Amino acid sequence: MAPTLYFKPWISPPSINWSPPKVLLNPLNSNAKISGRLEVVAMGMLSPRKFLQKRRKVEVFKDAEDEADQKNWRRLMKQIEDTGSAVSVLKSKRTQNHALPKDLVLGTLVRFKQLKKWNLVAEILEWLRTQHWWDFNEMDFLMLITAHGKLGNFNEAEKVLSYMKKMGYVPNVVSHTALMEAYGRGGRYNNAEAIFRRMQLSGPKPSAVTYQIILKIFVEGNKFKEAEEVFETLLNEEKSPLRPDQKMFHMMIYMHRKAGNYEKARKIVSLMTERGVPHSTVTYNSLMSFETNYKEVSKIYDQMQRSGLQPDVVSYALLINAYGKARREEEALAVFEEMLDAGVRPTHKAYNILLDAFAISGMVEQARVVFKSMRRDRYTPDLCSYTTMLSAYVNSSDLDGAEKFFIRLKQDGFEPNVVTYGTLIKGYAKINNLEKMMEKYEEMQLNGIKANQTIFTTIMDAYGKNRDFESAVIWYKEMENHGVPPDQKAKNILLSLAKTADEQKEANLLVGHGDSFCIVQSINGASRINDDDDDDWDDDNDELENAGDATSSIEEQKELIALNKDNQRNGEGLHALKVVGL
Repeated sequence: MAPTLYFKPWISPPSINWSPPKVLLNPLNSNAKISGRLEVVAMGMLSPRKFLQKRRKVEVFKDAEDEADQKNWRRLMKQIEDTGSAVSVLKSKRTQNHALPKDLVLGTLVRFKQLKKWNLVAEILEWLRTQHWWDFNEMDFLMLITAHGKLGNFNEAEKVLSYMKKMGYVPNVVSHTALMEAYGRGGRYNNAEAIFRRMQLSGPKPSAVTYQIILKIFVEGNKFKEAEEVFETLLNEEKSPLRPDQKMFHMMIYMHRKAGNYEKARKIVSLMTERGVPHSTVTYNSLMSFETNYKEVSKIYDQMQRSGLQPDVVSYALLINAYGKARREEEALAVFEEMLDAGVRPTHKAYNILLDAFAISGMVEQARVVFKSMRRDRYTPDLCSYTTMLSAYVNSSDLDGAEKFFIRLKQDGFEPNVVTYGTLIKGYAKINNLEKMMEKYEEMQLNGIKANQTIFTTIMDAYGKNRDFESAVIWYKEMENHGVPPDQKAKNILLSLAKTADEQKEANLLVGHGDSFCIVQSINGASRINDDDDDDWDDDNDELENAGDATSSIEEQKELIALNKDNQRNGEGLHALKVVGL
């Protein structure tokens, strides 16, 4: 008799026929049982989904001429997107001695503005500025400064603003806010602040958008005190020039989350309710991101649905991640199924999160279904996806399967990194195969990849568990030699590896306890790195996913270091005020 499918009230059961559960495919993994329910939900992922169905749009045109114009314009847009250059395509459309139709140019500009393709907006407007057939007016100037502002091109924004003033146009709140944003996005936080403070004192009066942007600039620049002061002013009904809106509240929630002060973030959420500012999906997503316990995340998710809000892909990803970290793979799968059935297209990261949920428990077959589904949904698995899939084999103690997948990873064009090698090193340490563990370590070094703290700690622990305390000490010292100071976890493991009085004394001296003999008893006579320590590898995988944002963050940090000098800070503020003519 088939087992009953149990789902939470807000999760609809999958509408496919029951099939008997398959036998456990990997006898080495006695913990990873494939239940009937899990088999049903996992295979259900491969069924067609709403977001993959192409719907034919029925278009209505005014007449044949309108139809021809619309189709020509779409061909033009496609050409621009394919070539990556707007001006070259627009030039090719001009006939000799004839200007481009104004409606066509305006429509193109507005569309790229809607798509937030500011580089193309700036390119077109900079070109139009030089064309005698185009009347470059105040609105064009403002849109161009805004485009440079969004791109962080503060030098270009300065030039356009100066030229705008020469042409007799008076800078207004839009141009000031755009230049302020350009400084902020370019990492010149003090320049941005100087313009904002001057706007407060002598105008033009900051708008709601100005306040939204300056709060974002302060938060990105880690100027939390300044952000709080501005927000407190807005909350003061007697002094505030306007009421703080939802975006401002959300930025403050994000700021407190960034600072690690979740209690303050929750107070901001409560304040939203007091002030009558409606909550949105973003508000609930923020609350979910504060929690580590899956029960709390689930409660907030339920509250969001009861309030009539629809979860977005971030909501689902947060809940899936919470269940996955708690090793509640069935719930994680059910939520993913709900997301697919709701027609919400999963992101690349959402797939990696679900993949990680199975990998943590070594559920290889389920992880393979997710991996296959990524391609089905037109996502190409990245290095993070491959490394997570590799960890599924490792956590199921199937090192033969892990080696085969490692070969596939390289055959598919990926270069293994420190996380990839670390996953295999951890796997061999787990099954006590020190020879293969060191083979992978040496291979990693030959490929020019430096070991991180987690790898050194894993190798140290592996030798210690084989009653080779001397080798464990050598690997502990290797951390310092390679510029990776041992953290508290490494110190605790070394202390737990010491068995004799001499070993305990040496361990205490190494970790800086002197002769105090701070002895940490080992568990069952042996030290261990348990499966709960997989978060180290998860964090590294998260860094891989966020690699696209890393470059800009590094550049911002460099700018911040440069801005910390008082004399430079004052100089920047004066420069910013000169630019806007104040």
